Amino acid sequence: QVQLVESGGGLVQAGGSLRLSCAASGRTFSTYAMGWFRQAPGKERESVAAISRSSYYTYYADSVKGRFTISRDNAKNTVYLQMNSLKPEDTAVYYCGARQGPLMRGSYYYTRSDEYDHWGQGTQVTVSS
Repeated sequence: QVQLVESGGGLVQAGGSLRLSCAASGRTFSTYAMGWFRQAPGKERESVAAISRSSYYTYYADSVKGRFTISRDNAKNTVYLQMNSLKPEDTAVYYCGARQGPLMRGSYYYTRSDEYDHWGQGTQVTVSS
C-alpha cells in the first residue's frame, strides 16, 4: 500500500510556471509507475503525464507536450510535475496516481485512470488569463 500527498498547486497568471510534488509513503515507491492526472469541473479525469519506475520512459498528453515535464526521485519517494507556459485551460485539480508495475507493455502505455491503484487528494491549479 502506498499513500500519496500532492502539493505545489496555486493561482498563477497565464504564461507562468508551477511545480507540483507528490510524496509517497512506504518503501516500495520504486515499484510503482507514477502518473499525473487532472480533472476540471464537469469533465472526466484525464491523464497529463506518466513516468516509469526507473524514469526511462515518460508519457505526455498532446495538450501538454513541450510545456510540462514529469520526473521522479526514488530516493525521496517523490514525483514531480514541472508546468511551464501555463494556459487557462490547464486549470483543474491535479492528482497523482500510482500503478504497481510497469508503465507500458509493448507499445501500450498505461495512462487510463482505472489502471492506477492509488491516488492522492489532489491539488488545485488555477491559471488566470
